[in-house]
Amino acid sequence: MIDRNEAMAQLPLALRYPPDQRLETFVRAPEGAIDQLRAFATRESDGPRLSGADALYLAGPSGVGKTHLLLAACAAAEAAGRRAAYLPLMAASGRLREALDALEGNHVIALDGLEVIAGNRDDETALFDLHNRARAAGVGLLYAARANPDALPLSLPDLRSRLGQCTRIALVTLDDAGRREVLQQRAQRRGLQLEDAALDWLLARMDRDLRGLAALLDQLDRASMAAQRKLTVPFLRKLLQG
Repeated sequence: MIDRNEAMAQLPLALRYPPDQRLETFVRAPEGAIDQLRAFATRESDGPRLSGADALYLAGPSGVGKTHLLLAACAAAEAAGRRAAYLPLMAASGRLREALDALEGNHVIALDGLEVIAGNRDDETALFDLHNRARAAGVGLLYAARANPDALPLSLPDLRSRLGQCTRIALVTLDDAGRREVLQQRAQRRGLQLEDAALDWLLARMDRDLRGLAALLDQLDRASMAAQRKLTVPFLRKLLQG
């Protein structure tokens, strides 16, 4: 029988990590952040052991692209021949030790949504133990949370201390120019014809977060293909207000 990790390893890279979610497609990253993530993800597995400061911690409000960067780092690691795993902690809350044990053997482990387990002593202990094992084994850990470690309601002081030693990357909500760039790039990669007037119309009416942008482009892509129509203002109005 093939276990889940083996099955995932057999999937093409584009299916495990969507092509839109790559380091090079992230818009308006903090200065140096993309190079830092790429170097972290592609480090040779037989290189020097990591220190606590080499674990990376992405912090920022919902919808700023934390998941994008975690998945992108995993994709970069696997493209470099390293084994990587991504785990949304919401899916493992209350049984985190079992889920983390299943990730053994990876060179890079990305854990998304630390705030979900904050206050659960068993889950926090499991994460603390993983952090120590990863540090000793030279495994790269990528964390993402909506707040910095000192602002999370953690019950385990030792875990807060370990997370506080991570190198931090702070992400912020995109401004209108950044959202426009995201839409333009995603549309171009899909071969979508998005008129400037239609883009202006969308930006005046849509949410600011990246998750919403991605979902919207997927919806528009399917609708445009089904109707064999360009994305004009009348067509968008019909789709989104109808």
